[in-house]
Amino acid sequence: MVAALDLPTRGAADPGAGDHETDRRLLALLAQGLPLVPRPYAALARRLAITEDQVLARTAAMLDDGTISRFGVIVRHRALGYLANAMVVWDLPDGEVRGAGRRLAALPFVTLCYRRPRRLPLWPYNLFTMIHGRDRAAVEGLVDEAARRCALEQAPRAVLFSRRCFTQRGARHAPAAAEP
Repeated sequence: MVAALDLPTRGAADPGAGDHETDRRLLALLAQGLPLVPRPYAALARRLAITEDQVLARTAAMLDDGTISRFGVIVRHRALGYLANAMVVWDLPDGEVRGAGRRLAALPFVTLCYRRPRRLPLWPYNLFTMIHGRDRAAVEGLVDEAARRCALEQAPRAVLFSRRCFTQRGARHAPAAAEP
C-alpha cells in the first residue's frame, strides 16, 4: 500500500509561505507516500529532524487549512492476488445517483465510487464503481451482488475489465524532497 496525497490546485495557502519550509519538505515527503514501517510519521520526523508529534500536528494543520485536500491509501491489488478488476459504470436518473452511490460505496468490495457527468450521445453513464477480485467470474458475481443489494438490478450498466495495469499513485503537486 502507498499513501496518496492530493493537494488542491487553487484556493489553498502557499505551503512554502512564512516559516513553513518544514511544511514544504513535509509535503514533498508525504507526496512520495508513507513509508511502510510500523511508525511512518516517526520515520518522516527523523528525515525532517523534528518530532513525530510535530509531523502529526503539521499534517493535521495542513488538512484543516486546505493545504492538503485529501489523504488516502492506494492498494496495490495485483500484488495481493486480485488480478481481475472492473470499472462498473451505471446509467442512473440524476436524482438517484447520490443515494445509489452511498449504498454502493458502503459495500466492502467496492473500492471506488464516484459521480461523473454523462458524455452524450456516446457515454450515458454517470456513476462509476471499481470492484477487484481474484478472477473475472468472482468480479462478475460481485457486480450482480452489488446490483441486488443496492436495488439496481434494472439499472443500465456496463462492466469494463482492465486489460493493463498502470502505475498507481496519488496526485503530486510538490517538488520532490531533497534528503535532509
